[in-house]
Order: sequence, then C-alpha cells, then structure tokens
Amino acid sequence: MKAAIFSAKSFEKPFLIEANQQYNHDLEFFDCVLNLQTVELAKSFSVISCFVTDHLNKEVLQILATRGTKLITLRSAGFNHVDLLSAKKYGIHVTRVPEYSPYAVAEFAVGLILNLNRKIHRAYQLVKDHNFLLTHLLGFDLHGKTVGVVGTGKIGSVFANIMKGFGCKLLAVDPVKNDQCLKLGVEYVTLEELCQQSDIISLHCPLNQQTNHIINAEAISKMKKNVMLINTGRGALIDSQAIIQGLKSGQVGYLGLDVYEEEESLFFQDLSDVIIQDDVFIRLQTFPNVIITGHQAFFTKEALKNISEVTLKNITKYENEEKLDEL
Repeated sequence: MKAAIFSAKSFEKPFLIEANQQYNHDLEFFDCVLNLQTVELAKSFSVISCFVTDHLNKEVLQILATRGTKLITLRSAGFNHVDLLSAKKYGIHVTRVPEYSPYAVAEFAVGLILNLNRKIHRAYQLVKDHNFLLTHLLGFDLHGKTVGVVGTGKIGSVFANIMKGFGCKLLAVDPVKNDQCLKLGVEYVTLEELCQQSDIISLHCPLNQQTNHIINAEAISKMKKNVMLINTGRGALIDSQAIIQGLKSGQVGYLGLDVYEEEESLFFQDLSDVIIQDDVFIRLQTFPNVIITGHQAFFTKEALKNISEVTLKNITKYENEEKLDEL
C-alpha cells in the first residue's frame, strides 16, 4: 500500500525501511511537517503516517478527507496533536504506537534525576576545565526519599519499579490504580497530598483537558521546599511561567525537562546559528539547577524498532480490512 511518511527523521528512516521488508508497502518520505501549507503533498495517499510535530487539526483533517486519506497512523504514543472528533467526523481512522518502549522513557527520567541530584553535567565540565573541587557538587541519597509518580500507566509503572529499587517511598496519582504498582507498595493519594509529601515528582500522564498545566502555581505552592520536578511526558503538563517563579523563589530546587510546552518551534531541528525568540525557554536555560533535553527520552534502538514495526503493521491491518486499534 502507498503511504506518505511526514516529519520523516533521518534517524528513523533506516528502521522504517528495514521493518518494511516484511510488509512491502510503498513508502514515500517527506521531511517536512504536515500542516496547512504542506497538506497538498498528501493528496495521492490514502494512508499517511505522522509524528508528534505534525498538525492534525480540523482544517488539515478536512482537506485530507477530501483528498482521500482514510488512515492516519501515528508514530507516537501521544495524540494530543490530533483532533480526534474531526477525524471521526470525516471518516479517517487514527492509530498510534501505545507501547513502543516504556523502559526508554522511564530510564531517561531516572537519568535526569541522577544527573540533577549529583550534578554530573556540571562535574563533567569542571573536570574538562581541570577544576577538581567538589564545592558545588553536593547531592543527596535517593534511598529513603519520597517519590511522587503522576500517571501510572506503562511508563509510570516502570519508573516506579526502578525507583523502588533505589529504596524510595512511592506515592502516585492516577484515576486508575495499576495492579503492578500496588504490588510494589505504591500508595495512591490526591495530587495535593503528593505535592506536599514528595521530594521528587515525575510526570508520566497523558496531556488532556484535565492535565493541561497540572503543575501550576497552586500546585507548586503546595510542594516541599527545594522539590525536584521531572517531566518526560508532555510539555503543557507544566505551566512554564509558574515553574520559573518556583525556581526563582527556591520552591523548585531541581527541574529536569525533556519536553516543553512551546517545543514545536524548537525541537527536532538545528538552531545553533539562530537567535531563539522564545524568552521563556531562554529564561529556563539560565538556571543552574535546570536540565533541558530535546524530547529524546523515547530515543533508543528498541523504541525506534517497535515504532516502525507497529506503524507498518497498522497499515497492513488497514489494507487487509482487519480490525484496527483505533483512538
């Protein structure tokens, strides 16, 4: 089946091509983002594959429908960039990759915790400058600390399991209690209780109307002084302006971000020779206790392999008129 791959990254093309050897679809790669300006490129494709950077709003979906698109297969777990109601209205099926590698993201979140706590990034630079003083590198034991997990799906439960291995006490917020987490001894509490009791808070919930800016000024005010906050979920889970105030006041002592609410104009491109116009992002970068990475938590060989295989399998299911796991 002929399929258009939008926002095709150089790092994922080899995985898609290799996975396609068993499916033999006719794949056409487009490096550009799918939006109102590029949607005409999809006019001859009944199937398109999209990334988190693509714009699948009502206007784009309407044009896709009139051009004959019947299936959108997302190469991501997140789907907050898709107007699902419009997709349904226009008769477009939407699938995703719900479990590409929960280990990749959970392990990266732990990496951010270790890096922030033990200031590994700063120590690396100091040693490169032949400065071997330990003055500014004091950390704390993770053992015995209380870790709050916001969202205990696949990724959150793997993260909880890892932190259990460090000897941490685990609290969680989720409307659905995960049996694996309960077996680990995770205590489900309210968000307010989690904020009040946690030394470290890690976000692993989906982005929706209920979780948009779930970490806001009110939530931050209830957190422990000098709390560590980690976000490898979706950028808009955190109110960036509120987090800046929290950093300035010392309420937030450590911040690790792999996502940012206005990342669309920044991430997945080389802007090293560009003056970035996002003042909030630039302000966040000025804090010595903040680490920001460019949405790379998912980026492992295993994850890319799984994303490619599931994406192509979804196309094959559609081609064979099999039941799809739709959103």
